[in-house]
Amino acid sequence: MIKTGFLQWAWLFAVCFLLLNSGCVKVEYSKIDDPAYLRVFNNLNYIQTLGSKDNKVPFFCMLINPVLDANGIPTSAEIVGDFLDQRDAYAPPYPSHIGTSTSVNNPEYPGKENVLVGPILNGFDLSSWAQVPSGKMRIMFAYRPKNTVPFFQLENQLKKDILIDTVLNLTSKEVYTLHVLQKDFVTKRTGLLLRQEIFQKLPLSDSLTYVNFYNMSAKGYWEADKSLKAQDYLMASFQGGMKDEMNVFLSLYEDQSILSARAATIPGFKGKYIANVKLNTAISDVNPYVSFPVWASNTGNGITTNMWQRFDFFVPGMDVSNNPFYEASTDNGGNWVSVNCLQNGKVKMTSNDNAAILPNLLVNIHSGVNNPKTFATVNTIEVVNGRVYLTTIQRKYAPPIY
Repeated sequence: MIKTGFLQWAWLFAVCFLLLNSGCVKVEYSKIDDPAYLRVFNNLNYIQTLGSKDNKVPFFCMLINPVLDANGIPTSAEIVGDFLDQRDAYAPPYPSHIGTSTSVNNPEYPGKENVLVGPILNGFDLSSWAQVPSGKMRIMFAYRPKNTVPFFQLENQLKKDILIDTVLNLTSKEVYTLHVLQKDFVTKRTGLLLRQEIFQKLPLSDSLTYVNFYNMSAKGYWEADKSLKAQDYLMASFQGGMKDEMNVFLSLYEDQSILSARAATIPGFKGKYIANVKLNTAISDVNPYVSFPVWASNTGNGITTNMWQRFDFFVPGMDVSNNPFYEASTDNGGNWVSVNCLQNGKVKMTSNDNAAILPNLLVNIHSGVNNPKTFATVNTIEVVNGRVYLTTIQRKYAPPIY
C-alpha cells in the first residue's frame, strides 16, 4: 500500500513538472511591491495584400526586462506576454478572454495572461491592466511564428527577429496604455505610443457616459492606393482611412429595435458636434473626454435604456446637414467615416449604411435585483489605418441578486 501510494505521488509530481515546464500551465509566484498598471495593444492591423505581401506577420512576444545570452538571443524575461496578436475591435471593461478561448493567441496584454492585475481605483475596475514594475524597464517586441509553441521553446534562430527594443519609464501606481503602431505607411516605420491615462483621476458623473477619440493611423495611409489596403466589409467606410483632421458629430437614437440611421434621434442629439481629432502617433497626451447623458432617451426609466449611438467623422466644413455623400457610400476619399454603437456590436442595420459597427457605449448587465441595469462608462475610440476600435472602462458595480 505504501509503495503504491508513493508511486501515485511520484507520477503526479512528474506530470505537474512537465506541464509547468511546457508552458501549458502558468503560475505566478512573485508579488510586485511598487507596481504601475499596463495594458498593451498590437495595432499592426495589416494583412498580406499585393502591396504588402513582403510584410512580416504582426504576431509577437512581448518581453519586459529580458535576459539575453552572449549572442543577443532572449533566454528569459521578468514579464512575458506571448502570442500577442492583432487587437480585437472591442476591448471590454473586464478580462473576458480568460477561460473562454481555445486559442493561445492573445488580442491584448494581459488579456488571457494569468497575472497580477490592477485594483479598483476611484471606483474604476482595472482588472484589464496588468501590474508591472514601476521605474525604468526595458521592453522588447519580438516577431514569433504563428504557432502554439511558447517563445522560449522556439529554436534560437526564431527568437532573433526583434521589432522594438527600447526603455520606458513608468511611475508607481499610474495607469498606462501602450500601443504598437505603424507610424509611416510608405516606409513601414513602426514604434510605440505610451499613454498615461487620467480617467481614474477625474471627477466623472455616474449619470454621464464619456468618450474621447484618437486617430493613430500611419502617415500616408488614407492617401495610398486601394490595392495596398485590406478590404474589410465590417469596417465599411473606415477601410480607406480618414483624413488627418476630422470633426466628430454625435447622434443618439431611442431604440435598438429600429436600427436605421433614418430613425428618429433624441432631441438635441442629431449630428451634434462634440470633438476635433487630428492624426497623431507621436504625442502621448490624453485627448479631452466629451460626454452625453445616460438618461437622454424618453424611454429611459432610471434603471435601463435601449439608447444607441452614432459617431460621424467629417472633414472641417462638412457636417450631417450638408453631407454630399449618399447613405451607403463607403469610398469618400477620407472625407466622411462613421460608426454605429449597437447591442453586441455585430448586428446589422436595417437600411444600407456606410458605418462600421461596434458595441454600445452603455453597459447593460445584471446588477442587484435589476436584470439588466444600465451603467455609464468611460470609452476611447481609436482609428488606426482602416479600422476603428473601442475600449470601454466601467466602474465597479453591485453583484447580481437572484
